[in-house]
Amino acid sequence: MSKFNSSNHRNIWSDRDVELHWDSVAHIYISENNKVKNAHDQRFIESIKHLKPETATNILNISSRDAEADKFLKIANPKLSIINAEISQGLINEAKKINPSAVQQKIETYSQLPFENEQFDRVLSLETLEHCADPIVFLSELHRVSAKDAILVLSCPPATSEIPYRIFTALFGGHGEGPHRFPSSEEVKIMFKKTNWKLLLHKGTVLIPVGPKPVQDFGERLINAFQGSLLAECGIRQFYVCEKY
Repeated sequence: MSKFNSSNHRNIWSDRDVELHWDSVAHIYISENNKVKNAHDQRFIESIKHLKPETATNILNISSRDAEADKFLKIANPKLSIINAEISQGLINEAKKINPSAVQQKIETYSQLPFENEQFDRVLSLETLEHCADPIVFLSELHRVSAKDAILVLSCPPATSEIPYRIFTALFGGHGEGPHRFPSSEEVKIMFKKTNWKLLLHKGTVLIPVGPKPVQDFGERLINAFQGSLLAECGIRQFYVCEKY
């Protein structure tokens, strides 16, 4: 039996603490991500493969950060209705500068979303779960606002990324992650079960996040060849594709 079965998965910080962090780094968020553009944009490219936006109607993008996913989604399906939900007003303000047409909505907490039941047929959640004060309630809220048979595409770094993250931050700086806890894929899968999400796919990605593109591409070929192994768990971005049931 997994040690996570009896866990409540709660963290020691508040969603307000997360908001304050992203507000504090909003002014450098885009410029810092541009320094690792290939690894940053991979989240959007990989998401499109699994989200099936061409057959979607209403998409919730949470957390939207600078709303960059909005552009990728609209290229895939210009008719999409997209709500970009973000906890940081600072990031919302930055997003308005680069993508003024994006529909954004400020949220106050990940535990009580201001949306109707079954409002969305797709949910995109990139690098958010690890920041939530109460991830179980967050996943339950995503389930509530999702329509029947909705698809959820979620990514987050695994527990194995904590030390590499700290080394990278010490050497290169960046916007930091603020309050966070990178969960193992085992814990994430148990959280999905507890919140009635059916896991369809788990995939480790981004084995080599920095360096020349050919080296990064080699890392992707390598990790793709060993999905389901410890090597795949070392990918700094773990993708999960789920269906509501």
